[in-house]
Amino acid sequence: MNDLLQRITIEPGKGGGRPSIRGLRVRVQDVLEMLAAGMSVEQILADFPYLEADDIRASLAYAAAQASGTAVVAA
Repeated sequence: MNDLLQRITIEPGKGGGRPSIRGLRVRVQDVLEMLAAGMSVEQILADFPYLEADDIRASLAYAAAQASGTAVVAA
């Protein structure tokens, strides 16, 4: 799981300082909202070809860690 969480970054000038994917302008929240809206992993990857399946898994892992109260330190 730590390998996945290394994909999550927080940069003050990107995404309002919120957790994002590999320094891209795609926030973890964006990925989670797409999944909650019913988009499949395949649909997300087709719409955002610069994302990888592990990026989506990393978003889920980050959200799970946050929900469990685990301290997560993003790169």
